[in-house]
Amino acid sequence: MLYAQFTHAIGLNDVCDGLELQSGPLSAIRGATAPKRNTLSYANKTRPAEMAEKLFWRTLEHLRDQCRSFMSSPARRRLRRFKVPIHIVDSTILRIVASAVDWKRHRCRKAAAKCHVRLNFQDFLPNFLIIGSSYDHDARRAIEVCAGLKAGEIVIFDKAYADFGHLHLLEQRGVYWVSRQRINLSCRVVKKHRCKPDGKILRDEEVILKSFRSHRKYPKRFRRVVALVEVEGMEQEMIFLTNNFKWAASTVAELYGARWDIEVFFKQIKQTLQLTDFLGNSDNAVRWQVWTALLVYVLLRYQAWTSQWAGSFLRLWACVRAALWLKLDVLSLLKSYGIARGRWRLLAQPQQAYLPGFQPKAVG
Repeated sequence: MLYAQFTHAIGLNDVCDGLELQSGPLSAIRGATAPKRNTLSYANKTRPAEMAEKLFWRTLEHLRDQCRSFMSSPARRRLRRFKVPIHIVDSTILRIVASAVDWKRHRCRKAAAKCHVRLNFQDFLPNFLIIGSSYDHDARRAIEVCAGLKAGEIVIFDKAYADFGHLHLLEQRGVYWVSRQRINLSCRVVKKHRCKPDGKILRDEEVILKSFRSHRKYPKRFRRVVALVEVEGMEQEMIFLTNNFKWAASTVAELYGARWDIEVFFKQIKQTLQLTDFLGNSDNAVRWQVWTALLVYVLLRYQAWTSQWAGSFLRLWACVRAALWLKLDVLSLLKSYGIARGRWRLLAQPQQAYLPGFQPKAVG
């Protein structure tokens, strides 16, 4: 299954034939042999996907113990003033190209699965993941996704996860949350905070819900911040909600801006790994392929950290795929890519920077 992720195999025959052609190097791995198509199909259907899930979490825990900062990047250091974990919650649709799949029907003749992910902002690694049907609404899965949060931690999610019953549970547990306001939200302003007239923050208010059902779910007041946020080069007005009254209003907008980093994670796993063409149509086969794709992602990111890889994730995957059956040291191979290393000294003179015939005249 890991081989299928690296080679973007489009079917079981592709996997079996490719491994059969590499029977020599394959036999060096504990005497492994290429599987038959029917054997692999039966295994994907009956072999519990919990095996791949446990392997992923155990590998992730092991790599985190090796070095807890191996997934950090300069882009995520802008919120380093927060010493508590920051979690980002979102979901993504995985299209299944099979019109005969009944267990995950999505929009008439199409089929799809949905992944609910809780991503750690500091190390850019998933802390929790659920693979379910596309019919699963985000608000229904919010309690499961946020079950492991502790008091003092911060969770950021889109307005699809903003269920006031769940938000009240987070408030009681001491978890700080940041979300966006829905269009049909009805609330009453209790207190207004002063804002700079020429700043990005338009309003900073403390509100309480007006609807009887919503107020019964969340009887306490919370904070509403209206700010101008730059999206694709243009400023747009956005409304953010939070239960923290001590942060600056700009901090609330900055925290929600960090939520968009999870889209980079989804882009990397969906555009690089094999999550568009599935090798099986059953629930178990899809779960196997998703968990092995996440396992490949974590292993590649760890190799990027150990080799100080400066290129893109796509090029990293392409380099490893090209050398998959070569007997090379992966760490040395990845370190050979990139810019030249070493200490250099400028030997040219300043006057050599001018084109011939355009030298400035000497003065004095």
